[in-house]
Amino acid sequence: GTLLNLSVSSHGWSDSLLVSWDEPEGGADGYSLALSSLGSGTPLQNRSAGPNITSFWFHELTPGMHYEIEVTATLACMETISQIVTAQTSPSPVRNLSLSSGGSSAMLHASWVHAHGQRDGYGLALYHSDSQMLVRNVSILPNTSTFLFDGLQAGSEYALKVSTLAGSRQASISIHQWTAPSIPTQLRLSPSSSTSLIASWVGATGAAWLHLALHNLLTQTVTTTLSARRGLTSYIFQHLHPGTQYWLGLSATAGPYTVEGPNATAWTYPLSPGNVTLSSAEEQNSLQVHWSTPAGERDFYLVTLQEGEHGALTRNISVDGDNSHVTFHGLSPGKQYLVQVTAVAGPYRASAHSIAAWTQPLAPSGVSLSSWGSPYSLLASWEEAMGEGYLLALGTVEHPVKNSSLLRGVTNFTYEGLRPGTLYIFEVSTMAGPYTSSPGRITNWTYPLPLEQLTLSNRGHSTSLQASWRAAPAGSTGYTATLWETKSQELVKNVTVGSNWTNVTFENLVSGRQYTLEMAAMAGSYRSPVRLATDWTYPLAPAGVTLINTRRQLGLSAFWDKAAGDVDQFHLHLYSKSHPAQRNVSVGPNTHNFTFLGLSPGIQYFLKVTAFAGLYRSSSHFATEWTYPLSVANVSVQPGQRPQELHVSWVESGGGRDHLLQLSMAESLSIIRNVSVRRGVTQLDLEGLVPGSRYHVEIISLAGPHRTSSQTAIGYTVPLPPLSLSASPVSTAMALAVHWETSPGQRDRYLLSTHEEGSSAPATNLEAGKDSTNITLTRLEPGTCYLVRIWAVAGPYRSLPKNVTGCTVPAAPTNLSLTNPGSSSELYMCWSQPPGRRDHYHVILYRLSSQIMVRVQTLSPDAQNITLTHLEAGSRFAVQVTAVKGSTEASSTNVTQWTYPLAPANLTLGSPSASTLQASWAAMERGAEGYVVDIYDTVFRSRVGHTVLRRDARSHIFRNLSPGTQYNVAVRATAGPFHTSTPNLTHCT
Repeated sequence: GTLLNLSVSSHGWSDSLLVSWDEPEGGADGYSLALSSLGSGTPLQNRSAGPNITSFWFHELTPGMHYEIEVTATLACMETISQIVTAQTSPSPVRNLSLSSGGSSAMLHASWVHAHGQRDGYGLALYHSDSQMLVRNVSILPNTSTFLFDGLQAGSEYALKVSTLAGSRQASISIHQWTAPSIPTQLRLSPSSSTSLIASWVGATGAAWLHLALHNLLTQTVTTTLSARRGLTSYIFQHLHPGTQYWLGLSATAGPYTVEGPNATAWTYPLSPGNVTLSSAEEQNSLQVHWSTPAGERDFYLVTLQEGEHGALTRNISVDGDNSHVTFHGLSPGKQYLVQVTAVAGPYRASAHSIAAWTQPLAPSGVSLSSWGSPYSLLASWEEAMGEGYLLALGTVEHPVKNSSLLRGVTNFTYEGLRPGTLYIFEVSTMAGPYTSSPGRITNWTYPLPLEQLTLSNRGHSTSLQASWRAAPAGSTGYTATLWETKSQELVKNVTVGSNWTNVTFENLVSGRQYTLEMAAMAGSYRSPVRLATDWTYPLAPAGVTLINTRRQLGLSAFWDKAAGDVDQFHLHLYSKSHPAQRNVSVGPNTHNFTFLGLSPGIQYFLKVTAFAGLYRSSSHFATEWTYPLSVANVSVQPGQRPQELHVSWVESGGGRDHLLQLSMAESLSIIRNVSVRRGVTQLDLEGLVPGSRYHVEIISLAGPHRTSSQTAIGYTVPLPPLSLSASPVSTAMALAVHWETSPGQRDRYLLSTHEEGSSAPATNLEAGKDSTNITLTRLEPGTCYLVRIWAVAGPYRSLPKNVTGCTVPAAPTNLSLTNPGSSSELYMCWSQPPGRRDHYHVILYRLSSQIMVRVQTLSPDAQNITLTHLEAGSRFAVQVTAVKGSTEASSTNVTQWTYPLAPANLTLGSPSASTLQASWAAMERGAEGYVVDIYDTVFRSRVGHTVLRRDARSHIFRNLSPGTQYNVAVRATAGPFHTSTPNLTHCT
């Protein structure tokens, strides 16, 4: 018979079969079709088709099922022909396919929901995304819905294709996923130069990307960030600051996974100081070293000083990295020193070349110039002084200077061929390097030669003798003559006359007495050999009455020379013009002094000595002297009513006239004020003094030329409080910088106290140096206000306090997150509460599309979350949380998130031509970031078009479609990772 040539296909549909046949010769009146499960014999569907039909679709079939189809054609005359064909529907793909690592770096877990219908099994193909290599190809049983892939590469993306198998047919679905990255190890950071650091690590193959962030720990800023693909094991950071500490952080990324890795710190090498100089300072025995500050940073400078001769280390000090000079005090004079300046940064050092310089030498001490009795030579000597040698000079006013130099170690020199009786000036200086000390100077005379032709004659006078002579050869400064009583060998008179004298007369001698004259030429303190002469004179009277204070037992001692001739006794008369008591004493002829005891203190006395011989008397001139006054007692020094005043009081002990109050600075002991006080005054206020200073007060009682001092009393003026006190927060949240200005005057130190406002804890006390003007208070609570008080202290006294309140910077919120709860107008944010205090939070919301701030909200200091409402749909927002304390604030990092878009409205379809289809829609407000339009062939259930459009698109035309075909169209609004779709519409071309 005639064959229908049946054929069956599914065209990719899992629930439909298309049976086709050839029309028999002569045509057919109609066709009947019966579909049944293979082998069952029971029809599941009976259908009929009219003439001229050669194909038919069976729908609502079971995927992956074997079917038997019988087609019967009705011919003319009621004849029929039948033909049976078998077919299998395509299987359907699995549903809800997922692939996850579970945080594992070597495993991926696949799971799915079984496909609808029948199947023979599943085929799993796992591919490495980068290399496109097939990693695993597995066939599993049809009832299996999970599978674990292990032994995978860390930090890699894989693609899994799951195929449902039914006979020769299959339906596949794919999914992508990453394994978690592995962390690199053994991170090292070390300097390669003063401006570069080299970083290296091990195990770089376990992540798709490595992210490196280099931080400058001094400025707390990120210097360099770097993202490197898999396999990089080292990197050199260039153009860094010398002598600076850096912190390197490393993290590994693979797809959505990021794992924080190790970190390391290192210093760049510092640069050595330049232009180092060493020179003498203004202060004696000091050297000052200067240098130029090199580029970059450093922790400090290490300055070492060595003695140039022995190389012994003398000083080793460190100074702040901002300094550029150091002064060394208390060095040995006249020595050469070597200095080296080293910049230190962390464990690294950079040294400048050593520089040498000399200290100023001191003049030699113990300088002497001796003649040793010679008229023609002088011996100069001195004590050894530090230096290289000595410069000597000897000269007179009339003659030029003789210069000579000697090496170190020589300490004497003899000058020969000098002029007798001449004053010479000797100078010796120490030389050290380029310096010469001020000279040590001394003068001395050469011995003079003796005078010639000395004679002594009375020339007929009874009370005088005249001596004459011829001048000595060479030089002399004068002559000394000594007159003696020849018999008693008592000294009568010493006379010194100039070098141009050739005679001298001795007056007031005792008559009838023989005298002997000794005479010598003088040159300075030296005398020539003595020449003698003798003669007799007429009688003279005694003289030379003096009165001297003994300073003990309120006594005065009287002295006089013995009178010439015979004397019976001496009568002493002592009296005072201000005191009624008198003293009269007689003593023997051989007595030449007498002491008066028990006198009144601080009184002026007069003395007259009268010589008695028989009935005759001869009175001396008057001698006068004061007794010493008594010192005052109980001297007290207290602060005055103002910081510039001292109040001094004392108790008088009697005697004397006035008092002299001497005020001196305790540090220098130099007298800065003398104040005369009349007797009877026992207290005094001293004004115009320096606040906060230590003073010595001494009260001197006056009586004639004599003074008696009290014990020294010590007192302090009250210091002035510091000025312009301020407390400001430091960039960190744990410190306050306290500044003040130094008030006039002095002080020993500053005393500060810190008290947390609102706290019952006791205040914290600390001290600062007297020259300090600032101090940083650390280890404070963030966002907290403190009361700071400061006093200036001098001795036991404090100034009035100065108070100021300062607040620390609050700590910034952390762990800020912004999530979409599935809304087109709301976002939910939360954060971790930072330590310390704050006044409130500011929540700042920005719309990223317009780069403007949308909203600022103020929240309580304990808030930790907020829901942001009434937002624009389909927009991306950024948010930041700021902790505010007073005028200071600290902000979190920014986070971003999208709101869901609004679905397009009023979707319409039209077919402008046989091969085109136009979709049009309306936007809901702003609504979306863009649109995605998909078109499907409703018969074959396959997508035939996919288009991504901008946000302003409102229509799209699909071209080159099949005429007379029914299509299904869907439009999705997109915003970031979120999308919202319209209901699908169907239309035919």
